[in-house]
Amino acid sequence: MAKSQTRTESSTYGDYRTWPDDERWEIIEGVPCAMTPAPTRRHQEILGRLFLQIASQLQGRTCKVYFAPFDVRLPGTSEDESDDDTVVQPDLSVICDPAKLDRKGCRGAPDFVVEVISPSTTSHDQITKSELYERHGVREYWIVHPADRLVFVRRQQEQGGYGAPLILEAKGTLEAEVLPGVTVNLDEVFTE
Repeated sequence: MAKSQTRTESSTYGDYRTWPDDERWEIIEGVPCAMTPAPTRRHQEILGRLFLQIASQLQGRTCKVYFAPFDVRLPGTSEDESDDDTVVQPDLSVICDPAKLDRKGCRGAPDFVVEVISPSTTSHDQITKSELYERHGVREYWIVHPADRLVFVRRQQEQGGYGAPLILEAKGTLEAEVLPGVTVNLDEVFTE
């Protein structure tokens, strides 16, 4: 849901906090990316069903699920959060470490992220964000393709980094391996 559009030469979370609230932006390694104004109805239906299924299975657990807009700040080397040069708004994120949560969102990698793509965001979500999430330690990343009825699953491997993507048709069930006991019914998620 983002397209690169330069606001300044290099931006940080400190800059981001000064931008108008009615504009949606992400910052990927200092580069501001304007987000499309509103996702499609189909995108929202799929995201809503995913959220409901996952949230209901996480009831009473430490892990918390959030949907966009929800700022996820991926820190660099500075302790000062104003210097963070990456701020993303995943469609859905699950954070299991309460220390990463604050009133503004999350600082640090979520355990689990889902992006529901549209044709205009395919490259951004499948390449740019996949590499970003892998580098910052997102343990499991699902890329949902509504039009093709596919789910690409990326998981951190023991030796580090994501393995080859698992590409699944949107039918049956899919377990979120990093969230024990959480299984998503893809038939329900993709109901027309």
